[in-house]
Amino acid sequence: MANETVFKRYEHNPVVTAANVPRANSIHNSAVVRLPNGKYAGVFRVDEIDMRYRLHVGRSDDGIEWNIDPDYIRMQSDDPEVTVSDWSYDPRLTEIEGVYYLTWCNSKPQGPAIGLARTTDFVTFVQMEDPFQPPNRNAVLFPRKINGKYAMLHRPSDRGHTPFGDIYYSESPDLIHWGHHRHVFGPYPGWQGTKVGPGPSPIETSEGWLLIYHGVWGSCNGFLYYAGGALLDLEKPWKVLYRTRDYLIAPTMPYERIGDVPNVVFPSAAVVYPETNTIRVYYGCADTCVSMAEANLDELIDFIKTHSL
Repeated sequence: MANETVFKRYEHNPVVTAANVPRANSIHNSAVVRLPNGKYAGVFRVDEIDMRYRLHVGRSDDGIEWNIDPDYIRMQSDDPEVTVSDWSYDPRLTEIEGVYYLTWCNSKPQGPAIGLARTTDFVTFVQMEDPFQPPNRNAVLFPRKINGKYAMLHRPSDRGHTPFGDIYYSESPDLIHWGHHRHVFGPYPGWQGTKVGPGPSPIETSEGWLLIYHGVWGSCNGFLYYAGGALLDLEKPWKVLYRTRDYLIAPTMPYERIGDVPNVVFPSAAVVYPETNTIRVYYGCADTCVSMAEANLDELIDFIKTHSL
């Protein structure tokens, strides 16, 4: 099966653009979940016309037509030292035991940091301690505890536009104290030869944790971002069972090639539909808009296993 047939793009992409929010310059690299009632909620990265990056709540009946709050999230915190930055971006959402946890890149003077907050209603967000010291970015929680502890994938970074990047695993008994740091995987020559980073919350399958990740290729014209896939061991997720040699989605469409940052496919959310055995991935395009692509779950897993490094 050719890799371009694993994921099929939604024919009316993009599904979210700057037109969804009055002050937006662009909306991209955002997080989406399907609620128990079948509707959808999301946290969207909105780069505003003052070029601050803020997080906005969105809601949808079908995950396609979105109503995004024109005002950004103002998080609650009991600690004045734990604050959200005006340059907050690239959110991920993970549901654990009825609570939705938000992770994002929470910029600080010392460099990018990982922010962590929780909500049950997408109205009130309670900010928690930052899991790691900066610089770090692209973090996502696993949707259940592993061996009795919370688990997270993340990518240690630097204070610039990171010309490197490996994925690491860490765990915590309380979402405050983090340890047991393990290297998962790093770049590999080709489309993922410069850096890699975790995408949506890993999906538990009988074949392992399904991870959709981004890989970056450094060309003579700059960075190009692609989507790849991996399967991780269920009980030791730092052990890689399979990892794609070929990309899953490449920046080939005009809305992926042309924008504020050209040639970017950045997977940041995934929804599984057990009733149809399909997966829908939401991804940022050219740092400008949000699009969708869908795949049969069995075909995706088979592709990862048969096109593995």
